[in-house]
Amino acid sequence: MGKSFIARGLLVLLPAISLGAVAAATQAAEAPATATAPVQPAAVLRQAGPAGAVAVAREERGNLVLDGVPPHDPAVAAKLDEWLAGRGASFRDFLPDGGVLVSTRFGDVEQLHRIAMPLGAREQITFYPEPVGAAVAPQVADAAGFAFLKDRGGDENAQVHFYRFADRSVRMLTDGRALHGSLAWSRDGKRLAFHGNGRDGISYDIYVADLDAGTPPRFLVAGQNRQLQPLDWSPDGRRLLLRHVVSANESYLYLVDAESGALTPLPTTLPPGVAPKPGAAIGAGAGFGGSGMGRFAGSAETVAIGAARFSADGTGIWFVSDVGSEFARILYLDLASGLSREAFAGAATWDVEELEVSADGRWLAWTTNVDGLSQLTLYDLGARRELRPAGLPAGAIDNLRFDRGSRRLGMTIDTAQQPRDAWVLDIERNELVRWTRSEIGPVDPARFVAAALVRYPTWDRDGGKPRQVPAFVWKPRTPGPHPVLIDIHGGPEAQARPNFSAFTQFLVNELGYAVIAPNVRGSSGYGKSYLKLDDGALREDAVRDIGSLLVWIAAQRDLDATRIVVSGGSYGGYMSLASMASYGDRLRGGVSVVGISNFVTFLQNTSAYRRDLRRAEYGDEREPRMRAVLQRISPLTNAAMIRKPLLVVQGLNDPRVPASESEQMVAKIRANRGEVWYLAAKDEGHGFRKKGNRDYYLKTLATFLARMKD
Repeated sequence: MGKSFIARGLLVLLPAISLGAVAAATQAAEAPATATAPVQPAAVLRQAGPAGAVAVAREERGNLVLDGVPPHDPAVAAKLDEWLAGRGASFRDFLPDGGVLVSTRFGDVEQLHRIAMPLGAREQITFYPEPVGAAVAPQVADAAGFAFLKDRGGDENAQVHFYRFADRSVRMLTDGRALHGSLAWSRDGKRLAFHGNGRDGISYDIYVADLDAGTPPRFLVAGQNRQLQPLDWSPDGRRLLLRHVVSANESYLYLVDAESGALTPLPTTLPPGVAPKPGAAIGAGAGFGGSGMGRFAGSAETVAIGAARFSADGTGIWFVSDVGSEFARILYLDLASGLSREAFAGAATWDVEELEVSADGRWLAWTTNVDGLSQLTLYDLGARRELRPAGLPAGAIDNLRFDRGSRRLGMTIDTAQQPRDAWVLDIERNELVRWTRSEIGPVDPARFVAAALVRYPTWDRDGGKPRQVPAFVWKPRTPGPHPVLIDIHGGPEAQARPNFSAFTQFLVNELGYAVIAPNVRGSSGYGKSYLKLDDGALREDAVRDIGSLLVWIAAQRDLDATRIVVSGGSYGGYMSLASMASYGDRLRGGVSVVGISNFVTFLQNTSAYRRDLRRAEYGDEREPRMRAVLQRISPLTNAAMIRKPLLVVQGLNDPRVPASESEQMVAKIRANRGEVWYLAAKDEGHGFRKKGNRDYYLKTLATFLARMKD
């Protein structure tokens, strides 16, 4: 359910710190805390109401709803404005004239811009009050335009739009109501495939739009209560490559005939070199099987599949999967024989993430997630040699795209020293060229602090030794002990990574906080066994990892164990609330942004198209035993244990974690005479994307954190 909504800070990978000295102490982290006496609230916030309830001041400011939120600290808010004045830019695609398409923000929200040359002027080409999401252009010389996605008010019902170069007109291709995504252009640039759930509100069906014909998109494949995503077109345009995602741990690939819609499952659950048994596969046009749809006889393993692309000649599929491996690696599936092979032999010790194939078939490009940092590799398939680009900034890389001539590779790089920017690699010259240089505002970049990668021992053992939990730590340069903000990512399958964050730098430089972003069990990037450690009934084990972190903090001389705040967004919001209930005697306060308060009501009320996906992770609330577990571990059940101040933030259009999750938590805490600041936005969804709303939220958060440390 997304990354943490406390923005990430500037990270530099440092050697892991030895934590053996505090290993024994972590056993104490298993026990939940005893509730302590409530902190007395500020008079401006509330007063006792009838029957012991709490009355709070409520105010609406435009689209923002302030419920028990005090005025911002003027000094804190003024200083924060300087840190929030910057922006970032993301590479989207190459344009037919040789320029690039980027998204960046000049006003309140991100829009699309064209750049003709490296570090050239950013020419804005979309102008909407809502942010523009993904954008892709067909890689042909005579492309008439490009496609992009845009929702309304954060509702995630993204519509597919086509921008025409000739007259700058925009045409919406979809119905204006349902959810759409996964844009994929055919190689000739004439057809656009995407998924949509307008038919039943649950299934991700596949549609194809013929841009020359100008007719409505054609329905191609019914999802049948499953989520299908188009990934790539075959070079001859006759077939589409589809992925069906069951969960973070299970997915499948299909070929679909672009005219008839007949489906053929691909044997990607089989280990490399193992052939499917004759007759075991579902035949073309037979549709979907049961829960193990697409699985072949003799294959009991469920595997995850990431990126997948046709080979340049259309005879095979390059794909990323953890089949037969702890980590995701690159495999090649021969479509004639059904046999797959590992593309690059050797033990996989980190996950491959993005994967792209050049149109001429010469180059394969991929990124590897090495302890949170991206490593970019190009491989010359003809010469069988590997190329590592020189001068690559250390950070996170995404949005890999080759141009139509297979001479350039575009990407977004988000480093420890700069906001995200668009970069282009000239492959033949092995030269990385920066195309945007985003502004950081009136702040001296020399003040940006690095972050250390540490590993702390948690409460259980792995291989006979205390299990280690990775975490990134930003610390002020001034002497400690420093107050601490624990920032827990969402997902739960996300990962805290070295991304730029002006807000984290503000906390460290101006408020003196040390910020710790742990990758508790269940985080991606550390192998599929680690990813599964929090599934279903194991959910509380991840909360116990926060208890172990509190023990580790207490052992650090420059960290103040008496001034700790825990925060998180989405699933991280659940983790924050659960930590407040379990370890409240060790915390000053907590922050929940679009957080889950009760797993049963969350699963019942989240958007229908997401429900089964989330049940695969959290458990099925319809099963009595699982329902009892989910009720027992939910923060709403344990709200009486939360006796410290709480900031709750919610987008009222959130289709993932509905606003009722935050509202019922706020009501329960106030019924227990607890203190809650509740900030909501009428025009936001799963997080705040509009600058005005986001700035107000961050000023509220900064005011809350300033109070918590004093």
